[in-house]
Amino acid sequence: MDHNEHDSAKIFGGTATRDLAERIAMESGQKLGEVTVSRFSDGEFQPSFEETVRGNVVFIVQSTMPPSDNLFELLLMVDAAKRASAKRIVAVIPYFGFARQDRKDKPRVSIGAKLVANMLTAAGVDRVMTMDLHADQIQGFFEVPVDHLFASSIFLPHIQSLRLPDLIMAAPDTGGTKRANAYAKHLGVDMAICYKQRKVANQVDSMTVIGDVAGKNVVLLDDMVDTAGTLTKASAMMMEQGAVSVRAMCTHAVLSGDACERIHNSQLVELIVTDTIPVAVEKLQATPKIKQLSVAQLFADVIKRVQHHESISSHFIIA
Repeated sequence: MDHNEHDSAKIFGGTATRDLAERIAMESGQKLGEVTVSRFSDGEFQPSFEETVRGNVVFIVQSTMPPSDNLFELLLMVDAAKRASAKRIVAVIPYFGFARQDRKDKPRVSIGAKLVANMLTAAGVDRVMTMDLHADQIQGFFEVPVDHLFASSIFLPHIQSLRLPDLIMAAPDTGGTKRANAYAKHLGVDMAICYKQRKVANQVDSMTVIGDVAGKNVVLLDDMVDTAGTLTKASAMMMEQGAVSVRAMCTHAVLSGDACERIHNSQLVELIVTDTIPVAVEKLQATPKIKQLSVAQLFADVIKRVQHHESISSHFIIA
């Protein structure tokens, strides 16, 4: 390809998702750019690009799960790239943290996702690339283009490879109905929904299943697995309703607290997650039920297409 036909790009990774950034760079056929982070004794830190980015399109890969240092490091890297005369800066945020704060669901709360969008814009991003946002409308919180990728392009082929008879797709809550419906339609199968009521955040009070799961192999879908309370409760209910087996597919493996033990002791056959959030080795050792698929190739391909000004719509199989 003629050099003028596309912009020369460099891929850099933040410390939180360095391994994923390395895999994305490798899949893109290039080496991950050199960044060092110097730390002061009080915990303050300063990232520094150790190679020129002048006139380059700079892709900075960093998921923004807690601690908020991860988000702040991304902001500092964007600022450093802007001040080093990068041509364009693309924040590649496989897991977009604070996305659960997408509206005021009660009085006097923050809308964290909008604040994060504002901060990224203030830092100087020209484009954002992310995956399976907790709420689609977060794309509209940005005044810059947002490439919103779906893990379905990884999960769907995996489901098909399992060759499960009597398959049914399920949403662990009403919020996931659209996703489960899209998968069900694509695969030509039925869907079920768990309806749950919460008195306090992160604790499910009561749950009912809408749809017939008797004699079916259930695949539960969600954008993230946090405490795994909802998932394990949903899987137990499915089994009570006569399901043959229940497995789950969740894009972002937050896995906080006792999530792994909970999964291990649950009715779930397996939990399939991606590597948008690095999962600690000890967590994976806690249960053989967790299987990880990589998003590296998908992101690498989209980065290449963005760099070459090509269409990326073929990656949006389904929501």
